[in-house]
Amino acid sequence: MIDLKYTLIIEATDEPDYFGFYSPDLEGFSGIGHSIEDCIYKAKWGMIEHVNLLKEQNLPIPPKNPNPQIIIQNEEKLKVA
Repeated sequence: MIDLKYTLIIEATDEPDYFGFYSPDLEGFSGIGHSIEDCIYKAKWGMIEHVNLLKEQNLPIPPKNPNPQIIIQNEEKLKVA
């Protein structure tokens, strides 16, 4: 079982060994990895560190997601306005 407290979005990029990740539940949290497994591993520990940093700075901590998901998708390209 993957023990995440927040939803994780992993995005594949044009580079075959480069993935980005973030959590829509945890504002400001993002990272990169070289595989899906690498992203999950980094996200698990990164989320803990991110929440601890919010606590240290007396900032609000988002509630844990009761049904967190891991979503793997292609990178969403930004559109030119």
